Amino acid sequence: MRTLAILSMHTSPLALPGRGDSGGMNVYVRQLSSALARSGVECDVYTRAWDPALATVVTVEPGLRVHHVGAGPLAEVEKERLPAVVPEFTDAVSTRMKEGRPPDAIHANYWLSGLAGHSLKHELDVPLVSTFHTLARVKGEGDDDPERRGRAELDVMTCSDAVMTSSTVEASQINSRYGIDRSRLEVVAPGVDHAFFSPGHRPSARRALGLPGGPMLLFVGRIQPLKGVDVAVDCLAVLRRFPEAFLVVVGGPSGRQGEAEVARVRDLVRELGLTGRVRFVDPQPHEMLSTYYRAADVCLVPSRSESFGLVALEAGACGTPVVAADVGGLRTLVDDARTGFLVEGRDPAAFAACAEQVLTSAALAARMSARAAARARHYSWSTTASRLRRLCTQLTERAPVTC
Repeated sequence: MRTLAILSMHTSPLALPGRGDSGGMNVYVRQLSSALARSGVECDVYTRAWDPALATVVTVEPGLRVHHVGAGPLAEVEKERLPAVVPEFTDAVSTRMKEGRPPDAIHANYWLSGLAGHSLKHELDVPLVSTFHTLARVKGEGDDDPERRGRAELDVMTCSDAVMTSSTVEASQINSRYGIDRSRLEVVAPGVDHAFFSPGHRPSARRALGLPGGPMLLFVGRIQPLKGVDVAVDCLAVLRRFPEAFLVVVGGPSGRQGEAEVARVRDLVRELGLTGRVRFVDPQPHEMLSTYYRAADVCLVPSRSESFGLVALEAGACGTPVVAADVGGLRTLVDDARTGFLVEGRDPAAFAACAEQVLTSAALAARMSARAAARARHYSWSTTASRLRRLCTQLTERAPVTC
């Protein structure tokens, strides 16, 4: 494989994660594309243009270009309204592709891109690899018509030459809830950039961020019901043995319920008497998150569902113990009671009890920190890119999957 078309219709790899619909998928597309480009694969990422000031093509680095494709209004559009724009996006991407050399393969990210990729696969007669990041039949909320989305995901999976999953848990979910044979599922875990995400000196990180001493809990992610920031706030309230503890929330509102969720969480902070102990921080450039991870004693990941859980991996790479929900890919990232803790259910007291173990035992915290960093070293974007490159090369040598 020498050329790869990467579809990321609803969110750009150049967008700041943590705001709107930008999150772990943005990091995934940007980092994986970059690693592929450095390995010699020419990568063209196609995303929907949302601003008339955007350049048509942005060369990010040698071998990696981001194409802003006109489809729908030149403005930010709610993700729930984007299915109607897919045909226009597909046609525009097809036109762009035909202006140059057709790709050897297509990698579609999320179900909207999958719909476009499905059509382009047949039009260009090239293999399609699909990565969904979230699944309608797993998360069960946040869509106007989850049944419609679930059927669309199944259509894309059925015609994909391979479905790439981020964890064995996600592969099992696709097998059981969509009926896709395991032989067509490829488990390829995302990576972490160890040049930025590595252990460091906590007091120095605190000083760099202007944060005080005392036990620090950290939440990183988009503020929406799915991510459970309210559980993190309630966890702080329950942590009564540490009245000097504080919580830092890094992220912004996301989706239709984002602004309402921010208001609800701020009200919750006031009702619990935690004003001054919960600090809200705007979304940060991705590499800056490492300083927040290093500054924290514990990183909380109380998501209702996660196909992978990039925040947990990055925190672990920085040597920060993670207390995470026992769901999805988080089960493969957190070694319970060794690198952090997995919590069943959404009881803030259970999260607080686990966080308290880390905060009360410096020896336990040190052991978890070392083990978490060591475990994270097994994940790298170069490995992820190598596996995707090998997969696409194999697919170009096989008969394509047909509908």
